[in-house]
Amino acid sequence: MSGTAAGAAPRLSTLDRFLTVWIGVAMVAGLVLGRLVPGLDDALAAVEVGSVSLPIALGLLVMMYPVLARVRYDELGRVAGDTRLLVISVVLNWVLGPALMFALAWLLLPDLPEYRTGLVVVGLARCIAMVLVWNDLACGDREAATVLVAANAVFQVLAFALLGWFYLEVLPGWLGLEQTALDVSVWSIAGSVLVFLGVPLLAGYLSRAVGERTRGRDWYESRFLPRIGPAALWGLLFTIVVLFALQGATITSRPLDVARIALPLLVYFALMWGGSMLVSRALDLDYQRATAVSFTAAGNNFELAIAVAIGVFGVTSGQALAGVVGPLVEVPALVALVHVSLWARRFYRDRDSPDVPGTSADVLHPTTPDAVPGATR
Repeated sequence: MSGTAAGAAPRLSTLDRFLTVWIGVAMVAGLVLGRLVPGLDDALAAVEVGSVSLPIALGLLVMMYPVLARVRYDELGRVAGDTRLLVISVVLNWVLGPALMFALAWLLLPDLPEYRTGLVVVGLARCIAMVLVWNDLACGDREAATVLVAANAVFQVLAFALLGWFYLEVLPGWLGLEQTALDVSVWSIAGSVLVFLGVPLLAGYLSRAVGERTRGRDWYESRFLPRIGPAALWGLLFTIVVLFALQGATITSRPLDVARIALPLLVYFALMWGGSMLVSRALDLDYQRATAVSFTAAGNNFELAIAVAIGVFGVTSGQALAGVVGPLVEVPALVALVHVSLWARRFYRDRDSPDVPGTSADVLHPTTPDAVPGATR
């Protein structure tokens, strides 16, 4: 973190300075509401279209819109042309990620087949939403993250069902292990991608295109973005409260099972993020792109995993519980990794860029270059 950025920190609001605390409060509030308010989980679950929960979709839209509005879409071609970056991300997300989750599920849950299957499904659902917030909080390259998330979205539609068949039926058969069938519609996956990534991406693109065309880039980045920035935090907290309220009773009534499921997830997040950062360092990626690659590889699409588990195995199944535990572990784990990432920045080369904030809170309240001169991402 640069000295100028550090000097700007005291100007942050209490809400921004204690972001980790508020995320923890939101998780606890959701669990308590789901446990104590009769029928709340059923009421929230009923507000959906197909397999898409409207409250969660609303929260993710509000959360992701400011992040995607900050992306400079005219620079995406520069990232998309970086073949090395795309290949690294595809290998981490679609080869190593699912294989690692498969191995951890079988090693740590050999006696719990339903939870094991649920974790394999979680490993196949690559993140296309919340990872953009974690990347921005860690001062990663937002254009790179947007391209990598878009690539994940395409692969998710094309490869999710195929990989599910491979990891639940083919590979276990080769290894002499128990097999499980996974019947999932490509169209339901496409619908999830459209809602959780397509809508906020289109809104962010149109905001920048119209704002720059009518008022110019300086006005858009120094006046408009700071006004919508706080919505990212409120959307994140709302999403966490709703998500945990939906599953509060289930999580709190089976603590030992939750602990068993949480262990392989914790190992998974640590290995995927840490391994991705090391690979990026070995390939001499700058900090900003290493961060984008690593958080994209470590995150999972919990909403898709839960929807698939419920649709295929039932709402009360062990597979569904494994999907529910996913965000319970992922949210605090990746928040912690944001702090680790900012600490590890000193071991990477930085890419000079005048528009990059020096602190994670700049995501929520973008700071103009005049306020933080020389800040780099």
